[in-house]
Amino acid sequence: MDTEGTHDAQHTAPQPSGGAHPSEPTVPRPAAPPAQPATAPHTPPPPTAPPVPAMPVPAMPDIPPTAPSAGPGASEPPVLSWLRTARPAAAPGVWTYGHRPRAAEEPDRIPGRQLVSGAVISLLCGWLLWSLLWNGYLGSYWAWPFEVLIPDAWVLGATSGDKTAYGIASNAYYGLWILGIAIVFGRIGRWPELIRRYVVPLVRRLRTPAPARTPAPAVDPAQWPELRAHGASDAADKLAAEARTGRMNDVDVARIERAWRSVRSGKNSLASFTDTVLRHGAAACAHPSGRRDLSRRTAHHDLLAHQVRLGTSVDHPRNPYQHRGVGCALEPRLLGTSLLAVGPAGSGKTTRVVKPVVESMCLQALAGQCAVIAVGPAGSDLGPDDAFDVVVRVGHRDPDCDLDLYGGTTDPDEAAGILAEALVGDLAEQLPGGDSRRAATALAQLLGPFRAAHDRFPTVPELRELLDGGPRAIAALRTALEEAGAHTLLRELDARARQSERPGDAAVLLADRIALLDRPAFAAFFDPTGRTRQVSLRALDHPLRVRIELPERGHAEASRILARLVLAQFTECAVARADRSLFACLVLDEAAHTITAEALRGLQRLRSANAGAVLTLRSLDDVPDGLRGTLLGAVGCRMAFAGVTTWDGARFAEVWGKEWVETRDVTDRQIIAEGAAMKAFHIFRHLVTGKAATAKAVTVRTVERERWSASDLANSVPAGHAVLSVTSVAGEHAPPVLVDLRP
Repeated sequence: MDTEGTHDAQHTAPQPSGGAHPSEPTVPRPAAPPAQPATAPHTPPPPTAPPVPAMPVPAMPDIPPTAPSAGPGASEPPVLSWLRTARPAAAPGVWTYGHRPRAAEEPDRIPGRQLVSGAVISLLCGWLLWSLLWNGYLGSYWAWPFEVLIPDAWVLGATSGDKTAYGIASNAYYGLWILGIAIVFGRIGRWPELIRRYVVPLVRRLRTPAPARTPAPAVDPAQWPELRAHGASDAADKLAAEARTGRMNDVDVARIERAWRSVRSGKNSLASFTDTVLRHGAAACAHPSGRRDLSRRTAHHDLLAHQVRLGTSVDHPRNPYQHRGVGCALEPRLLGTSLLAVGPAGSGKTTRVVKPVVESMCLQALAGQCAVIAVGPAGSDLGPDDAFDVVVRVGHRDPDCDLDLYGGTTDPDEAAGILAEALVGDLAEQLPGGDSRRAATALAQLLGPFRAAHDRFPTVPELRELLDGGPRAIAALRTALEEAGAHTLLRELDARARQSERPGDAAVLLADRIALLDRPAFAAFFDPTGRTRQVSLRALDHPLRVRIELPERGHAEASRILARLVLAQFTECAVARADRSLFACLVLDEAAHTITAEALRGLQRLRSANAGAVLTLRSLDDVPDGLRGTLLGAVGCRMAFAGVTTWDGARFAEVWGKEWVETRDVTDRQIIAEGAAMKAFHIFRHLVTGKAATAKAVTVRTVERERWSASDLANSVPAGHAVLSVTSVAGEHAPPVLVDLRP
């Protein structure tokens, strides 16, 4: 219960965290932990759980020391206001932290210039009317009711009381007229709307904010009311004290919330949860790395809503009214349908989408909610090394960790299918049968016998020699099988020998492709003998944080093979998980030449397996023509960045469809003057304005129009912006929205 079964990630040393952006609601960031006071009791580290096979886990460090208690009069810790901030229900893709819902449709909003000018003109007209009445230019009929109703004695003013009464009555009467004039001209000039739009906000800004009221314990999230309601009052008191004294951060809250959900689901006992919290406080149920936050953050995160903010929806006519000006965010329930981002180099795919998403997944992994595999070219900024448990640098000298070429499986047929997809999946049309099944069969005919003979799969040089049909390698394998009495596998080897004599054998192409990995730069990699620490995607049911760097420079084709390999392994392993409670996320930065028909089928299966992929492309031209439409249909979240071509824009416009909109056609019709006076007036007006006298005819129609046309996407999306549409795993969707991704 101490770790909620998360002791399978690798160790990284704790680092201080970064700060929050000043223009956003404050999301808590824990400060660097100070030294533990001498009087504070020592907090023992959580116990170490057994490692996952094929991924050795180093010893777990002590829990970071907690911060000292806040002194009297100290400001409230940010985590308390973060916990108490409202997160109302909103449309998919909306940043819910402190969100204020807007109306679904835009009201009839008068332009500000017209509103101000109308108010000023109505004020002047009302002032003019009162001046004319007061000075008698409009007669005295307006004073007649007053003269009739008041007593004559008040008019004569015989006594001081009569004079006072007359003064009060006359002022009241005049005031009623002024009030009536103000009401009439105020409605004409829309004074109330002017006050609501400009005056009220300025009062609100100048007003001193009232001190925040602490909610009642029964409804205050900072008091952990759900724990109290289910008999864990001691644990709730401990956690409330940790938050109140600044020892807790947002990752701690999310992690303990997940641990509590495991108690409510029956996976763990209430007594074990309470004991862990009382012993470790905010550090309870810690990630196996011992980390409770990232060393720095570059994006805004809300771990209670599992969201990362990407930017702000632009106040643009193409955007739905309820999305204008609100934050735009991604979360696992959206990424579970997978995300495709298309844009040229430098448009911001990596820095403004991929990196924030990877950072969010790493934070959620520290909270025990997610497993993330981030893949990109060497040198791409996917986050610092200490944000990950494992960093695999393929082609790097003296590697710390290796990549399992066979995906951690012991089934030769499964290993052959994954490897065939990686090696020749992009050339399926050139293979007999039009897919990679024959290539997978050829590999299985070699992998099965080899594993039976050596209790492991072959290394890259050994597999290359077998695919080439080397006599010595084949003879040695046959001898080993004969000694083991594996007659069934001998038949597999004989079948492979017969097929190798046929023209167009898939093994020839497989040997050429595997030779790209049999290079000196990769000599220390893909070793199945157990001499190296290997990353296996079979461990996706644990909160892993893995970054894989591909050798794009100098080994471009090998990098594409490895990218297809990781994608094939991920789609296979994510679906095959027995425990799908963790969200598994693959982030593949630059997915050119990795999309195949089999990969698309795998992506479609992820939605029901609590997993998803984030793919980026510079252009849809990097995908085979027959798969471009299928790719856009297979993913639920689509993103077109500034600078896409009209060809790519046409694909997005087609998948986003059309909508019904109201259009106005304005026609100018020349007025034919009748009579000499009117003709003279029209001539004078034409001389003064240079325009003929016309009358405007307005025609309103409802037509069907593309939400975003190919031309709009190619030419009207500003730099630093993108058009994003999202769909949740439950089927909720939001239309494409223009988003400002700039900080």
